[in-house]
Amino acid sequence: MATRKKGAARAQFELMSPDIRPNGPIAMEQVYNGFGCSGENVSPALAWSGAPENTKSFALLVHDPDAPTGGAGWWHWLVVNIPASANQLRKNAGKSDGSNLPSGCAQIDTDFGGPGWGGPCPPAGDKPHRYNFTLYALKVDGLDVDGASAALAAYMINANAIGKAKLTGKFGRKK
Repeated sequence: MATRKKGAARAQFELMSPDIRPNGPIAMEQVYNGFGCSGENVSPALAWSGAPENTKSFALLVHDPDAPTGGAGWWHWLVVNIPASANQLRKNAGKSDGSNLPSGCAQIDTDFGGPGWGGPCPPAGDKPHRYNFTLYALKVDGLDVDGASAALAAYMINANAIGKAKLTGKFGRKK
């Protein structure tokens, strides 16, 4: 068993995806199918490492801060109660019924009006929007946010966060 020397640096908390390069384009496979978009609406595979030592669970928030909503942005996916033992969400984990998520996870309704992955679909002609995937390491085993709005769930996640890792992808549509 390997041990760390006292004062040794801990690995940085990182979120990565084989489907999205940091600040790179998001593929049509992940794009929403509706509102004028014709993607496959498949959530990307995500993996992480270097979580803080006292992590008891994780939560994932996916948000578009560039959405024309008067400053509120757009919530694309919210997953809570991801077990501390998890280190990935596989591709298409964002099915609305939650069947592809690790046991115990819960999804919060997105701004599309229901749970599950809702891929990018910015207005045609807008500059490419940023889609921020933020994985939070939490100091609690889980959050009781059943029926909560995305904003309330995000508030509770932030209140219990002990670390976070971020990955940003971009997507835009031509006129």
